[in-house]
Amino acid sequence: MNVPELFGSNVFNDVVMRSTLPKEVYKSLRKTIDGGERIDMSIADSVANAMKDWAVSKGATHYTHWFQPLTNLTAEKHDSFIEPVGNDEVIMQLTGKSLIVGEPDASSFPSGGSRETSAARGYTAWDPTSPAFVKENTLYIPTIFVSYTGETLDKKAPLLKSMSALDRETKRILKLFNIDCAKVNATVGPEQEYFLVDKEVYEKRPDLILTGRTLFGAPAPKGQEMDDHYFGALKPRIAAFMQDLDKTLWKYGVLCKSKHNEAAPAQHELAPIFSTMNVAVDSNQLTMDVMKKVASRHNMVCLLHEKPFAGVNGSGKHNNWSLSTTGLNLLDPGKHPEENTLFMLVLACIIKAVDKYQGLLRACIASAGNDHRLGGGEAPPAILSVYLGDEIGGIVDSIIMGKDYAPKRSVKGSIGVPESPIFPIDSTDRNRTSPFAFTGNKFEFRMLGSSASVADPNIVLNTIVAEAFSDAADKLEKADDFEKACKSYTEKLFKRHARVIFNYNGYGPEWEAEAEKRGLLNHKNTADAVSECFKKENVDVFVRQGVYSKNEAIARAKIQLENYVKTIVIEAKTMSDMATRQIYPAVNKYVGELCASLSVKKSVFSSLPTKNEEELIRTLATANEEMLSAVKKLNADLTDLPKDERESANRIAHVVCPDMRAIRSLADKMEQLCDKERWPMPTYADLLFSIR
Repeated sequence: MNVPELFGSNVFNDVVMRSTLPKEVYKSLRKTIDGGERIDMSIADSVANAMKDWAVSKGATHYTHWFQPLTNLTAEKHDSFIEPVGNDEVIMQLTGKSLIVGEPDASSFPSGGSRETSAARGYTAWDPTSPAFVKENTLYIPTIFVSYTGETLDKKAPLLKSMSALDRETKRILKLFNIDCAKVNATVGPEQEYFLVDKEVYEKRPDLILTGRTLFGAPAPKGQEMDDHYFGALKPRIAAFMQDLDKTLWKYGVLCKSKHNEAAPAQHELAPIFSTMNVAVDSNQLTMDVMKKVASRHNMVCLLHEKPFAGVNGSGKHNNWSLSTTGLNLLDPGKHPEENTLFMLVLACIIKAVDKYQGLLRACIASAGNDHRLGGGEAPPAILSVYLGDEIGGIVDSIIMGKDYAPKRSVKGSIGVPESPIFPIDSTDRNRTSPFAFTGNKFEFRMLGSSASVADPNIVLNTIVAEAFSDAADKLEKADDFEKACKSYTEKLFKRHARVIFNYNGYGPEWEAEAEKRGLLNHKNTADAVSECFKKENVDVFVRQGVYSKNEAIARAKIQLENYVKTIVIEAKTMSDMATRQIYPAVNKYVGELCASLSVKKSVFSSLPTKNEEELIRTLATANEEMLSAVKKLNADLTDLPKDERESANRIAHVVCPDMRAIRSLADKMEQLCDKERWPMPTYADLLFSIR
């Protein structure tokens, strides 16, 4: 396999554009892609024709405007290239108009009340900054999605707006340091965790099929206690899947770099190289789709739910975020960060943004699935804090305390045998318990759920950092002595927002109490977290930076709550169905068999000891009856949910979810006492260890 030749072979990338487009058309398009200039409509037909010819040469017969509605999924409507030319003949054609604008029906996509259901018209508009590609005989054209009246109905449009805001405000900061640049890029490398289970076993679990997670399941005798799966040798079927996945994604230009087994059995991870944020978001959406299809080819199912199995680690998505322009990474501290005025100002502004808008950052990653994962001793807690590490943390501490910083002498490491190499030791350790950690030249936002779109957290990050840069520029542009004013302003930010800095164990029981003393938020469910999005100050920041209108910001919060409610309702109904129609009858039948056996024993030998047998019968019968009563309560609590999104979400979080936990506790207890052959579904041992 020639990887350099394979990479991007299905992408209408720069190499293809340069070879297929007229020189002036290529130059004009590059100005749009690189410099953010509005696309010249006069080149549309030429680009469309070249794109069509290339796609047809790759076997494409259709094209689609590929967009990202507010569902965490992608959407596509396929149109063929064929156009009639008379005499029962057709040609293959893609016009400039068809490339640039599409018109899908918008009525069935979430809008959060920003438009009436009867207002069906929507528009998709080509995003030339993300390359088109051919997949399964269709040309995929990345697009934004808006309503007839102009409201954004997708995740790409606000992402692009947030990138523009960050570019604009970062340039103001750089100008203060006499640095001119054409464009500032926010870059992302989102690591992706996932589970793989055998398809045959999966298909016997209605909860996995309908909800993506197991609603029932007692712990397997072996879980992740031995730490033997993490970075362990790949099983043959897994290795074959990963090789196929790499090859497929490389064709689409996805920069997948690392692959390995994760901590939980059946859990794995893929990590890409950094790319421009807009492309990285599209690539991650494509990656999740491809993962599922490649797994199916190998008779497996890829689970992207944040917590498909209770009692073992769930799956997240680490959002490695950085900010750069040509030849300069603004988050690179350099050899002497204490003397790097630009870096320290940027760092202070980011810390301010995280502290001031911690509610938005928590809300943007909130979901029904992620509620099971955050704070579970495997993922960051639900409390936002910033980890800076030893060196940068020490510098910031010295600024806050008004002391001179004494740099630590750099040391070299060795494993202690003559043959081992001498290697440099990093200036900071990693803190895997921190939700927002500085890791050398980037920040790693670790709270994202594995199934979520990467767009949401990056829209928030870009917006709040742009706001912090804007405030800084407003203040410093008026300064007579810039150097002095800059250091003073940086010091003020560190002191004012020091409460959000935490360089220790986020899993420790003392941190939650300490965070409360500091005044940090600790929203443990989506209903409570998303309530922050309705606050005026959190709406206003999007409006000021031109990312959302007030109506759009409120609509998205409503949609998030609607999705949360719908997800839990589906889970609750599935749980009720499985408990009533599978578990209850199975346990009842087993209890009947035990009773019959007990009766026979007593009729033949009345003196036989049967104490434990009687206790087992009593325990199972009692738990089964209690489970049925708990199901009735759940069904009653699901009726007549409030129409208001916030009230409905609160009912779900504080009434329905506890109902579900009670049902599961009883069912899992019975599973551990029931004959395995009588239990109506595959167990955790079957699911987690089915691939050998």
